Amino acid sequence: MSIKELTRCSWCGTDPLYMEYHDKEWGKTVHDDKIFFEFLTLEAAQAGLSWITILRRRDNYRKAFAGFDVKKVAVFTDKDKERLLNDAGIIRNRLKISSAIRNAQLFIDIQKEFGSFDKYLYSFMPDGKPVTAYTGPHVSTPESDAIAKDMKKRGFKFFGTTICYAFMQATGMVNDHVPECSFR
Repeated sequence: MSIKELTRCSWCGTDPLYMEYHDKEWGKTVHDDKIFFEFLTLEAAQAGLSWITILRRRDNYRKAFAGFDVKKVAVFTDKDKERLLNDAGIIRNRLKISSAIRNAQLFIDIQKEFGSFDKYLYSFMPDGKPVTAYTGPHVSTPESDAIAKDMKKRGFKFFGTTICYAFMQATGMVNDHVPECSFR
């Protein structure tokens, strides 16, 4: 099948960066806590913005947030916050920056409690597995509701059920490629 014959989910349009993200990453099952922390940080930064806005800044986020090393981000200081607030390569929102640092600390707490963030997340999933049967477009599910509710109770910020569901789509906890998508 040639590249021209490939069918993609319509949301990625024709932007090359979006298409590459869709084709190589979106919906692929992840079990790596570092990648989970990256998406937790990026999805929270995306709140109120388009995903392409964050995707275009992803490398800048990677540099600004210590390669998404959760242990390093968890000990960021007020000096680091000021550095981030002056970094034109990321979204310079004080609340989102502060929440990324606090979320890193809470992420580590979950790792200690469950052994990994992956084990925590999949404890909410049916049979502890990704949902692979496409059931149509959603903005939330009972699983994203439960995860977001629990994370909110633990103190996480910028991670409601809609953001949680987008996180689940990005990390392959749900496979929302439309049935005719070549990348399903």
